[in-house]
Amino acid sequence: MAPVPRSTPPRITRRAALAAAAVGLAPLGLAAVTGSRTAPAPSVGDAALAGPLGDVWIGAPPAKVMLIAYAAVTCTHCAAFHARTWPALKARWVDTGQLRFALRGFALSPLDTAGFMLARAGDDRHYYAITDLLFEKQALWAFVPEPLDALRDLMRQAGFSRERFEATLNDQALYEAVTLVQTRAASVLGVHATPTFYVNDTRHDGAATAEALGEAIRAASG
Repeated sequence: MAPVPRSTPPRITRRAALAAAAVGLAPLGLAAVTGSRTAPAPSVGDAALAGPLGDVWIGAPPAKVMLIAYAAVTCTHCAAFHARTWPALKARWVDTGQLRFALRGFALSPLDTAGFMLARAGDDRHYYAITDLLFEKQALWAFVPEPLDALRDLMRQAGFSRERFEATLNDQALYEAVTLVQTRAASVLGVHATPTFYVNDTRHDGAATAEALGEAIRAASG
């Protein structure tokens, strides 16, 4: 079996690391698995795994198949999926009513946590607009000497003033809700790298192609 592609977290300067720590974006630990080791494996669609904020779905609720992606906004493989693979999957499966899609955050660094906090701030109608922006402009903010400053500047395009940006990253309840998705994915599902995809409850690790995911969707469609 080929090794699972892993994204390398971006280099974060001391200033950015201190700034992230100041707003509570400490490195994430993994929650311990609780309950019986012999209990049935949970479904990835379980509401508990989506965290208290829930999933933001694209696609019709009656769709038989769901595609859930665990991703990080600093992950280059995740950005490539959203630029090259997702449009084809959406046109073929989502727009025809056969698939629902949800993106769940899985942080590789404090910058990822910050990105998903910003995406989940306020109205969920803007969730994908913000994550798309973060993926599309990834090179301009995630891999620069002062990434937190670059992220603040980028978020002006999404209507964030400096005050709202800082208030969002100081929101402890939002921080806990976003990080809970990552810790539960790691402890319950064993997710350890990005991107990780689930077609219903079938797992696909690494940068899957539109063809490979399409075959899995077709098989799940029965």
